Amino acid sequence: MAAAGVNIPTNRRGTKARPSRRARAHSLTPYLFVAPAVLVLGVVFAYAVVRLLEQSISSPGLMGETEYGLQNFSAVLSDPLFHSAVLNNLRLFLAVPVLTVIAVLLAALLFERVRGWRFYSSVIFVPYVLAVTVVGIIFSYILQRHGLLNQVLSSLHLSSLTRDWLGDSGLAIWSIWAVVVWQQLGFGVVLFLARLSSIDVTLYEAATLDRAGWWQIFRHITVPHLAPVIEFFVTISLINMLSWIFNYVYVMTGGGPVRSTYVLELLIYQTAFRDGLPNLAAALSVVVLAFAVVLLSVQSVLRHRIERMEG
Repeated sequence: MAAAGVNIPTNRRGTKARPSRRARAHSLTPYLFVAPAVLVLGVVFAYAVVRLLEQSISSPGLMGETEYGLQNFSAVLSDPLFHSAVLNNLRLFLAVPVLTVIAVLLAALLFERVRGWRFYSSVIFVPYVLAVTVVGIIFSYILQRHGLLNQVLSSLHLSSLTRDWLGDSGLAIWSIWAVVVWQQLGFGVVLFLARLSSIDVTLYEAATLDRAGWWQIFRHITVPHLAPVIEFFVTISLINMLSWIFNYVYVMTGGGPVRSTYVLELLIYQTAFRDGLPNLAAALSVVVLAFAVVLLSVQSVLRHRIERMEG
């Protein structure tokens, strides 16, 4: 039954009329505009992925013929250096919850419009726009045995805290971890501030009139409204820790000391270009791609749940 005031076109038999050919063509117009870009991206990425998969399962045989199988994956998964690289990537994953919590708290504090909040937000965001190689080189000098950090600690009579931050195999990966958090923090703060700026201020005013404290407002208003952005930020950060950490490691430690800071990206690079084993590098790349697909799948599930909660 049609709602009052709504005219639904019907034919002579009283049934709903089908949309005209012109109406159907008009509904397809946006897709036609997007189709060329989608086609180009699809061909480029599809071809690259197919070639990667083909190379990952192929290897040169003894008679010069190409052999196909899972021997490359078997060699990769049994390599102790691969296990060390995966463990280091997992350690870097631990930076994501720390990064997210600090960014959300700072964004909530800056959203209170404290005096000089624009200056503070700019200072926090500046490291993010710096080139990773520049940041890596600067911190490689700061964190070395006789670097600036140890000199400051010594001048403060805290010589017992001085360490070889990048030369100690137990500390090197955590030093890189701290540098990554320092540089990536600005992106999260600005992202969360942008989301908070779109929230209806009457919600905060009503909570204030109800004598809600800062923590109650933060927990029941700020965090729920930030949930979709937090989910996006966490997913992007996890992917970055998996496939964007190469520059930090390559510039700051080169994988050392004693290969203690190898990550999957660096292992792929060394396998392909230093060792001259592109097939093994392709197998490693497929493993990284599988990890990324898993992360994106989890992100999709979380997004659907958040959308249901908002609905």
